[in-house]
Amino acid sequence: MIQNPTVRISRQAHRTLKELAARSGQPMQVILDTAIEEERRRRFVEEANASYARLRQNARVWGDVEAERATWDATLSDGLDCNEAWGEDEPVLRSKKKTRKAK
Repeated sequence: MIQNPTVRISRQAHRTLKELAARSGQPMQVILDTAIEEERRRRFVEEANASYARLRQNARVWGDVEAERATWDATLSDGLDCNEAWGEDEPVLRSKKKTRKAK
């Protein structure tokens, strides 16, 4: 049997966790898992923003970033029909044309 790891939290944190679980109707583990994932995502965005801020401080490097973006932006007007979709197992395009209902 695989045992779940144990983490110590303060009594206040436990009371808050218990209250959040009671209010939401979800188990404390779900509340805690959600909070941890939200914190992970928040830190990811914070670190990405800090990295871009550092890039912006160097005009030459930031110019390179903007030039690369411009190159990729050119793919937006590559002439492909935005209503076409590739099937997962189909090597051929099929059109997802919208049909209007008769009035």
